[in-house]
Amino acid sequence: MIYPKDFIETAEGLIFAVVAQPLEQGKVLCFLRYVKEASGWKKYDTAEANALLKRQHSDYLHYSSVLDAHLHAVPIARITKHHQPRRRLQRIIQMNEPDAIEQDLLQLCHLFQQQGVDLMKTGVTGSLLIGVQKQSSDIDLVCYGRDVFNEARAITRELIRLGHLQELNDDDWEQAFQRRSCALSYGEYVWHERRKYNKAIINGRKFDLNFVENEVKPASVNYQKCGTATLQCKITDATRAFDYPAEFKVDHEHIDTIVSFTATYTVQALGGETVEVSGLLEQMDQGSRRIVVGSSREAHGEYIKVIQSPDA
Repeated sequence: MIYPKDFIETAEGLIFAVVAQPLEQGKVLCFLRYVKEASGWKKYDTAEANALLKRQHSDYLHYSSVLDAHLHAVPIARITKHHQPRRRLQRIIQMNEPDAIEQDLLQLCHLFQQQGVDLMKTGVTGSLLIGVQKQSSDIDLVCYGRDVFNEARAITRELIRLGHLQELNDDDWEQAFQRRSCALSYGEYVWHERRKYNKAIINGRKFDLNFVENEVKPASVNYQKCGTATLQCKITDATRAFDYPAEFKVDHEHIDTIVSFTATYTVQALGGETVEVSGLLEQMDQGSRRIVVGSSREAHGEYIKVIQSPDA
């Protein structure tokens, strides 16, 4: 089984991060993240990845008729290595001489385990998954199942309160904001992020909690893009706000849901809050409509922000 947050490798020296389930036309939906060069594995940003594939491996460029979006996809038969976060974490746990980043990961896992988290339901993705971490690398912990993920978030909040973990400082938030390059102001970005409790600091190193659903979702229905939209609406259900894509059900005359394909806007709002959203309007075959935020990874000009909270 191939899950989001797994990495898949091809014979051409390309490593893709899996982004969604299920398969589409026998292909894994993913995005190129690392390329084997003479000096080793190099991380590619979105523009570099698209340019390389267009230039050398256009067969990995893919138009998803289900998502009505352009992304990358690798046929199952072209995968030469499957990098699995759960297996990688277990190998690190059994290491005799972990490096500094791996030691921080192990300490974090120990803290979670002390609070009752089953480490067999967690894994590690990002640079640690393929062993190319640097001293400056973050830790990307994966939690399989909604209960495990929400448990880890609650524990993170409590461990910050107890002083075992630390909140991000101003420099950390500034770096995160610059990497995201989102359509929010710095103040708006930090306000929304602070209350998610899906990231913190251990030994001066940032870590993120990532949610992956255990069960494969059925194939989505087809959507067609029909222009851009900016509007305000009330969130009625944010249960799947950490999913991929993040989903928010809303109370609005013309749309049923907001979905986000970029991590910036996961759990951006809670049930009962009123948001302003800007994105692409899409219509389902049967007629219902949604707004998509994150039609590209950076989601330039697209956003979700809370403008009224019932707690305010």
